[in-house]
Amino acid sequence: MNILFLTLANMENISERGIYTDLVRELARRGTNVYVIFPRERRRGLFTELKASENIKLLKVRTGNITQTNFIEKGISTLTIENQFLNAIKKYFPDVRFDLVMYSTPPITFERIVSYFKKNHQSKTYLILKDIFPQNAVDIGILKDRSFIWKYFRNKEKKLYKVSDMIGCMSKRNVEYVLDNNTFIPSNRVEIFPNSIEIYEVKPKQSKDFLARYHIPKDSTLFVYGGNLGKPQGITFLLDVIDHFYKVKNGYLLIVGSGTEYETIKNHIEFSSPKNVSLFKFLPKNEYDLLLEMADVGLIFLDKRFTIPNFPSRLTAYMEFSLPILAATDKYTDLRDILLESDSGLWSESGDLEHFIENATKLSTNKVLREQMGAKGRKFLEENYDIRKTVSIITKHL
Repeated sequence: MNILFLTLANMENISERGIYTDLVRELARRGTNVYVIFPRERRRGLFTELKASENIKLLKVRTGNITQTNFIEKGISTLTIENQFLNAIKKYFPDVRFDLVMYSTPPITFERIVSYFKKNHQSKTYLILKDIFPQNAVDIGILKDRSFIWKYFRNKEKKLYKVSDMIGCMSKRNVEYVLDNNTFIPSNRVEIFPNSIEIYEVKPKQSKDFLARYHIPKDSTLFVYGGNLGKPQGITFLLDVIDHFYKVKNGYLLIVGSGTEYETIKNHIEFSSPKNVSLFKFLPKNEYDLLLEMADVGLIFLDKRFTIPNFPSRLTAYMEFSLPILAATDKYTDLRDILLESDSGLWSESGDLEHFIENATKLSTNKVLREQMGAKGRKFLEENYDIRKTVSIITKHL
């Protein structure tokens, strides 16, 4: 069986851990030939290259810059990537017939590629919906509602939905949102396909001496945020949290990430010199995992303006390390419902600084509560977000 997987995710190192690399490896373990197509952005100075590893083929296609760039360049690169991907697939895999074409959003501009293989290979098609665009851009003020650009991308979004035999959504509210706002989609073509990982055993927490290299007091309660630092994270509120984190008794805030708003956060910290707060732009994956081993609480932030039910992928990493979750998000995501159902963390609405600090203090000063919530989160992960179960959702359609 041959599966074509189109994604914007960085898949340079297929052995590295992540929701897409874990997915591809699990499919390959089941005897499937997986052909992964992903971009090599122009800033890296590298060209298109094919790398084969047993039954996984990685086609790295040179494209424009899509991430960590301005909206105009990102838009142009997103529009041109469809032709770049299709031409590369035809060149490097001319004799391969694909049983399934699998593709993740962003972007929503893969419709022509999907249609090509659906028509010429009679491929089944599966959309892994991680990003509801253009509405998410409207929510946080990047696009104007009903503008010409909005109409263009909304039309592309509809075409992608129509060409997809199945649409896998991250959560129950995602499913409901897609069906409520796209009444042309039959309900039996939409299902829950959650963010999932290959779950490993995690060592018991060791001595916190490791934290000394980051100048973090080892007797503090370590709150870690790891991931994208962009407009979707609600940076204005994050800056408020940074300024007031000194109110969290015994708490230390460590932010590890990159994105369009990194410099804003960096400049803010340099100017205001907040107590017990550190920012790192990049850490090797093994180093970051060591930090999570030592951490006490995992943080999730989303902009309060969102009306679409986002579901952050970093939840699974925190649960794997048995970290209780402290989330500040919009009220539409069902992340809050998951935390309540699993009793694995605390939630407040983004913008409600008083409630956030109250929740942070509760976790910082109660080690028993942290351990109980962390253990429940790990259990919930094993029962609901194991990649072996998630892959079966896709393969049942074949």
